[in-house]
Amino acid sequence: MSAPTVLIVEDEEKLASLLSDYLARDGINSHCVLDGNEVMPWFRQHPCDLILLDIMLPNRDGISLCKEIRASSDVPIIMCTARVEEIDRLLGLELGADDYICKPFSPREVVARVKAVLRRWQKTTATNGDSATSAARSPITVDQDRYKARIDHNEVDLTAIEFKMLAAMVADPGRIFSRDQLMDLAYRDHRIVSDRTIDSHIKKLRRKIRTAADGREYIHSVYGVGYKFEPGDGIP
Repeated sequence: MSAPTVLIVEDEEKLASLLSDYLARDGINSHCVLDGNEVMPWFRQHPCDLILLDIMLPNRDGISLCKEIRASSDVPIIMCTARVEEIDRLLGLELGADDYICKPFSPREVVARVKAVLRRWQKTTATNGDSATSAARSPITVDQDRYKARIDHNEVDLTAIEFKMLAAMVADPGRIFSRDQLMDLAYRDHRIVSDRTIDSHIKKLRRKIRTAADGREYIHSVYGVGYKFEPGDGIP
């Protein structure tokens, strides 16, 4: 297996070089981009396995870059920033970032986060491949590249959090996911959120699915436990 490649998007040249050196020590290739305007031209021409994306960049910010990347690719993204306000954290993850790390950070911590996200990604890819046959029979198909779902040829526009929860349930039909498990899927930064937050996301997700499926219900609540996806139900 070839070594993974990480795109480092960081305008502090010394920090970018330091991160590149630490990744190399763990057998991970990297390429550094210092300017926001140079990210998409490079990304369109070169494959990479993960992006370390700073929010504050010259000429173009990381938030808009994350949004454009997610419109065409599900490559893992770890956002890096010194701005720790909750709105930035929420916006970054809602746009589809896989993790979030705040400056100042140690290079070793960044490498550990990179390796953890790559492991999750490889496991998810393998799981999706193993479930391809059952997914083909499911009334709901998920588009990992566009963060959208399709039901009976009707496209469902989902938030990143709704998509992550739905994709996990569709990949493992019949399995009951607890609120804690859904919380881990939705919030990779391990923030503390209440059960009501998860219930609110599920409520919105179920409403969108019912609308696209002419009133049929595929996500069911299991009292006192959590939620599950049943592809064969379609109960109105």
